Amino acid sequence: MTRRVLGRGLSALLSDSAATTASEDFLEIDIDLIEPSSVQPRTHFDEQRLEELAQSIRSNGIVQPVLVRRRGGRYQLIAGERRWRAAQRAGLQRIPAVVREIPDDKLLELALIENIQRQELNAIEEAQAYKRLIETLGLTQETVAQRVGRDRSFITNYLRLLRLPEDIQHLLSEEKLTAGHARALLGVDDEEIQRKVARNIIEQSLSVRETERAIKRIIAGANPSQATMPAQKRDDPNVRSAEGKLRRRFGTQVRVIQSPTGTGGKIEIEYYSDSDLHRIYQLLSGEQEVASA
Repeated sequence: MTRRVLGRGLSALLSDSAATTASEDFLEIDIDLIEPSSVQPRTHFDEQRLEELAQSIRSNGIVQPVLVRRRGGRYQLIAGERRWRAAQRAGLQRIPAVVREIPDDKLLELALIENIQRQELNAIEEAQAYKRLIETLGLTQETVAQRVGRDRSFITNYLRLLRLPEDIQHLLSEEKLTAGHARALLGVDDEEIQRKVARNIIEQSLSVRETERAIKRIIAGANPSQATMPAQKRDDPNVRSAEGKLRRRFGTQVRVIQSPTGTGGKIEIEYYSDSDLHRIYQLLSGEQEVASA
């Protein structure tokens, strides 16, 4: 399998920016002197995962420094806001940081790529970040795709998610729906039908494939309530917990499907592009560890 690199990466962006003429400083900075970036593409921080990271920091400290730039007598985050927030929870007074002089026109691109590399953006945050790159920097979808190492069709599909009603976008932000579910919902134009199907996806734990089949039945004239067939009930909390952990591990939709006898089953892992497949392959094969916090 040919390896694909995510865009130019943070190191390349940093090296070819105006920052190359400035020295790089590694400092222990007063945590209260750091403020979040106004262009941070990530807006949702899972409380449980923040607390888990805070506990890890209490036990082991911060493994990787945050990236900041100077702003007067203070510092502005470029990358590592989740670590900074968790460090605050952990009670740290100072935090290790790399200081770089980054121009404004590089901030959004750096923040976006850092979050994508760490698989920390939900689908709506990622879509909004692509939109901001296009509108703020005047980039084409093709250029954005090249910058972040995605296929152009991937960028196009994510931007389409922003056409969904805000309440469905909120479900995506809360990761109650996946990008695959959302793309299936875009197969119908009626927002009320989209909402009904979205509720059924959550209530019945429909997979993306089941959702796509339901949308096809609706387009063919079926009633939305009848079109969504109930999925197999999975009441075992251990199964639900395993699914959640696997989704976080692989950054995509994962289903644990038990056999009718309860003695076996299968695990389905979904991917949405060649680069997505390669990323999951690396995780499964052990060639790539899960990104650090």
